[in-house]
Amino acid sequence: MNCIFCGLIGEGTASWISQGPVACAFAPLNPLAPGHTLVVPTIHYTDVFATPPEVLAAVTALVQRVAEAARTALHASGVNILSASGPGSEQSVPHLHFHVVPRWADDGLSTWPTGRSVHRVAGDPRARLAEALASDQHDTK
Repeated sequence: MNCIFCGLIGEGTASWISQGPVACAFAPLNPLAPGHTLVVPTIHYTDVFATPPEVLAAVTALVQRVAEAARTALHASGVNILSASGPGSEQSVPHLHFHVVPRWADDGLSTWPTGRSVHRVAGDPRARLAEALASDQHDTK
């Protein structure tokens, strides 16, 4: 496997912010803002679909800790948490990752999509999602 994130983790050459047994955080090569951080599982999982729930929980817990650190240490007034999973999502590295991007009022950055998808699905998408979730055997009600 030739995964850039696995290489960084394995070689220890990342610009580390946090290292743990299940999740780690490091600075990207081209940050969008001061403190921009990537949070990834330490073991390779391609995307949110392939990641076991307990690993995803550990990764998102670190996302939350990094977001809070951005608020306290960098005085960010908010964060954007960005992730893409799967071939139709513009995922650029096939290793689950979350970008935590610190934000400040009037920082000149815009991360919200400016358009709407032209893709259409048959029927009511909300009803289809609700039905899929209701029949999901992994439901944690």
